Amino acid sequence: MSIHSVHTTSRGGARPLFTTLLATSVLVVCAACGGGDGGGTRQSGEVASAPPADGSPSGKDREGGEGGGKAGGKSAFFDAQMTYVRCMRTKGGVKGFPDPKLSGYLDWARIDEITDPNGRGEEQKGGKNGACGPELRDALNLEPERNAQKDYESMLAHAKCMREHGVSKFGNPTMSGGNVLPGGETNPADPTMDRDSPAYKEAREACGDKLLDGLDGMQ
Repeated sequence: MSIHSVHTTSRGGARPLFTTLLATSVLVVCAACGGGDGGGTRQSGEVASAPPADGSPSGKDREGGEGGGKAGGKSAFFDAQMTYVRCMRTKGGVKGFPDPKLSGYLDWARIDEITDPNGRGEEQKGGKNGACGPELRDALNLEPERNAQKDYESMLAHAKCMREHGVSKFGNPTMSGGNVLPGGETNPADPTMDRDSPAYKEAREACGDKLLDGLDGMQ
């Protein structure tokens, strides 16, 4: 879990609830808490705000550079993700865990490919017994600050595409006061859509390019 990184890609399999909830919390909770919305679960109670209407950079961007987190920007984010990847290959027990993308976000399409359908989902929830959860949270805290408006528009286009491809219950994301809540399941704790069905997988494949990098798995 960069797990924001955690989230978002044309993935067919269902990501375990643990990962989905962590990814969602990262998007909604303060992008500035701990340095970005990347490696840890943000629990400060603050929420990420959309950038100024005139497109000028936020205070954090002005201080830390373009898209940079407090602790070093994109390079620090990538390095933290690699630390998580190495943990997954060792303590996490997933030897074939893939490298992150050059952007630093986890490659969820490849992670889905190596996920054992008969296993316990270690590949997608921090390794065996969540052994790499701390490394994942560290990475999430370093994720570069995102543009909430662009993320919302991306997820909205994705939700519409999913419905157009037969997933009629796929809900829209919501945007309020600069805060974004992903769409998809109305209640992730009580899912109503079969993410393993052929129809759902086909829709994910068709609509995956609607999501911006880092949003695959958010909804």
